[in-house]
Amino acid sequence: MVRIMIVDDHEVVRLGLKNLLTRRPGWEVVSEAGSVGEAIRRADEYQPDVIVMDIRLKDGSGIEACREIVKNDPQAKVIMLTSFAEDELLFNAISAGAIGYVLKQVGNDDLIRAIETVARGEALLDSSVTSQVLAKLREATRVEAFANLTDQELKVLALIARGRTNKEIASNLHLGEGTVRNYVSSIFGKLTLSNRAEATAYAVRHNLDDYVESLDF
Repeated sequence: MVRIMIVDDHEVVRLGLKNLLTRRPGWEVVSEAGSVGEAIRRADEYQPDVIVMDIRLKDGSGIEACREIVKNDPQAKVIMLTSFAEDELLFNAISAGAIGYVLKQVGNDDLIRAIETVARGEALLDSSVTSQVLAKLREATRVEAFANLTDQELKVLALIARGRTNKEIASNLHLGEGTVRNYVSSIFGKLTLSNRAEATAYAVRHNLDDYVESLDF
């Protein structure tokens, strides 16, 4: 038995989804909700196996509801259903704990397969937005990798990764060699690296050149 809750602020949409999903043998729509607050309360009350959640609700965002539901029950399986393949919404939904993200334009069979996938505990993204979320996650990883470095340290690390000596870095950045040595020591300490080879490998692994270009150095 797969117990499903539908969250959408349009009653007609909820009715259509309910009629579709209850045709499936062994599936039951145990609850419906039309707002953030109602979704949180009913998810806690009914503990559905899968929650099909509209990303835009009349009193807020389905992302807010998803975040609170997953906070209350880390095992909750939420599929965000939306008309919009927007990068920021997609990334925020995944960050909030959604296990699936499906566009409303999908066919009935695709939606059923999505619920089956999520009910098994597998993550799912609509194929048209997978590349977008992966790119966003890669960017977040890059930001995290270099978050503790100052702009000047990023420049020094980028030049280390290009094989420049301290003297060459000093000349390139118009700094004294002693200052560069201090920067190198600080970089190694912040990133727990032991030598220039490790620093180069770290920079390459986390795509430092792309990150530095995005900062317009």
